[in-house]
Amino acid sequence: MNIGTLSMSFKTRCTFAIISHPDAGKTTMTEKLLWFGGVVREAGMVKSKSGDYAKSDWMELEKQRGISITSSVMSFEYNDRALHLLDTPGHKDFSEDTYRTLTAVESVLMMIDSAKGVEAQTIKLMEVCRMRDTPIVTFMNKYDREAMDPFALLDNIESILKIQCIPMTWPVGNGVDFKGVYDFKTKQILSFKDSKDPFSPSLIDASNLESDSLCETIGAPQLEKLKEDLEMVATLIPEFSMEEYQAGIQTPVFFGSALKNFGVKECLDLITQIAPTPRSRQAVLPPFDSSAPKVVIEPTDPEFTGFIFKIQANMDPKHRDRISFMRVCSGMFSRNDKIYHVRTGKEIRIATPLIFQARDRDIAEEAFAGDIIGLYDTGKYQIGDTFSMGKKLIRYTGIPSFAPELFMRVTAKDPMKAKHLEKGLSQLSEEGATQLFIRRHTNEKMLGAVGALQFEVVKFRLEDEYGVDAMYESVTCAGVRWLKFDDKKKEDQFCQEYSSVIMEDKEKRLCYAVRTEWDLRLAQEKNPDVQFFKNSDYIE
Repeated sequence: MNIGTLSMSFKTRCTFAIISHPDAGKTTMTEKLLWFGGVVREAGMVKSKSGDYAKSDWMELEKQRGISITSSVMSFEYNDRALHLLDTPGHKDFSEDTYRTLTAVESVLMMIDSAKGVEAQTIKLMEVCRMRDTPIVTFMNKYDREAMDPFALLDNIESILKIQCIPMTWPVGNGVDFKGVYDFKTKQILSFKDSKDPFSPSLIDASNLESDSLCETIGAPQLEKLKEDLEMVATLIPEFSMEEYQAGIQTPVFFGSALKNFGVKECLDLITQIAPTPRSRQAVLPPFDSSAPKVVIEPTDPEFTGFIFKIQANMDPKHRDRISFMRVCSGMFSRNDKIYHVRTGKEIRIATPLIFQARDRDIAEEAFAGDIIGLYDTGKYQIGDTFSMGKKLIRYTGIPSFAPELFMRVTAKDPMKAKHLEKGLSQLSEEGATQLFIRRHTNEKMLGAVGALQFEVVKFRLEDEYGVDAMYESVTCAGVRWLKFDDKKKEDQFCQEYSSVIMEDKEKRLCYAVRTEWDLRLAQEKNPDVQFFKNSDYIE
C-alpha cells in the first residue's frame, strides 16, 4: 500500500470517548449513537424494567447497579467516518481505567446534566483531557426536565472547566415547557413535541423572529425570551473557531435529551465533521527509562505501530476468553501479519484480530491508524505494551500505573480454591481493574485500588467468573512506592531492614508499602541512594 492510500484510509478514522459524572446520561447517549450507526435496533435504558439493558453495559454487575464500570469499545460507520466510540466508566472509583482509555482517543464528547451543571467526576476527567489538549464537544442533557438557565450553564462550565462554550443550538424553554432547540446555522427550531424520527425532524422556520406563525407555534413568552437570548449570544459569545476547538480552547455546545433521542443527531453530525483524524504520538527509544531519547511517530508512518490500553477477561464467560484492546498509531495492520512485541522481544502472528460492538465481535481483515482492534490474549500482554512491524524498538508513553490508595488482603475461604483465586487475581490485575501485590515475608496477596467500588467488582467477578468465595480484610496502608537501587548489595540490605513493608507487584518489581507519610520520609532520609517512585514507570 502506498502512502497516499494509507493517508486516505486513516483520515476517515474518528476515535472518541464519552465522559461525564455518574447519571448524567452517558450510557444512554452511547446507545443512541450506536442506534444512529445502525449497530442496535433499539436503545436500552441503563436502568431498565423490561430487561433491555444498555449494550455498552455488558457486565452483570453493571446491569444490576445501573452504572458503567468498565470501558466498552464500539465501532461503527456514520457520515463516511469510521468511528470508534469508547464508553468510559463514569464512577469515580474507576478514574485510572478512564485515564488509560483517554490516552487512546483523539476527541471527547462531554455530557452535562442540565439540572446540576459541572460535577466532581467531570472536573477530574477534564484535567486528564487538559494534559493532551483533547478537543471536546459538549451535550447539555435532560433539557426536557427542569434545568438551569442556559446562560448559567455556560457560565458554570466556563468558570469551573476553563473552556470557552460556543452554542450550536439554543433551548426554547425547559421541562414541561420545552419546545425544542434553535439551530444557529439553519435559523430553524427543531420541535421537541413532534420529534418522533430524528432522520425526519419537525422543523419550524425561525428566520423571522417577528413572524406571527412562529409566535403561535411556541407562544409569546417563549418567543420573547428567545429573542433576548439570541441577542445576548450575538453580543457576548464569539464565533466558533476550528483552530481553538482543535486546541481544546473552545467547545461547541448542544442542548437536548439523550433519552428522548432529541438533539443527538445534530451533535453526532458535527463530531463527524470536525473531530480530528489520528494525530502524531510521542514514544521513547531504548533504554525506555526517564533518560531515554524521545521520538514522534506520525500516523502516516508506513510501518505499523500500536499499544495496549485495556485488557478485559471473560467478555464471554462461556469461553473464559481474554481480550487486549490495541490502538493502532501508524501504518497498516493486516490479518495474519507478524508483529513485534517490544517488551518480550518476540514476533507474534495475529490470526484473528477483532473489532467490537461491546460484547459482540467480528474479525478485522485490516486496520489503520486510529483503529481499535482486539487481540486474543493468553496472558502474554500487559497494559502499555507497544507493538511494531520490522522490530522497531519504541515504547509509547503516557500510560502509567499510579500508586493505589486503598488496600485489601485476600484469602480463599476454601483452601482447595487457592489456585483459582491466584489465577483470578492475576487476570483481574493485568486488566488494570486493581493492582496485585505480594508481601515478601508472608506471601500474602494484597489488592490495591483507587476506590472502594473496585474491590466490589473484583469480589463479584471472582465469584461469578472463577467460582471463588474469598475473605477480604482491609489493610492500613497510605500507598506504595516503586523502588530503584544502584546495586544488588544495597537492595538486599534495604529489603532485610524493611522486610515487613517490602512487596512485589505482578511484574516482580520491588515496592515499599507506605504505612504513614512520616515513615516514608524517614526511610527516604535514611537511604538517600534509594529512589522511591509514585508510578510503575519510574518517572518522577
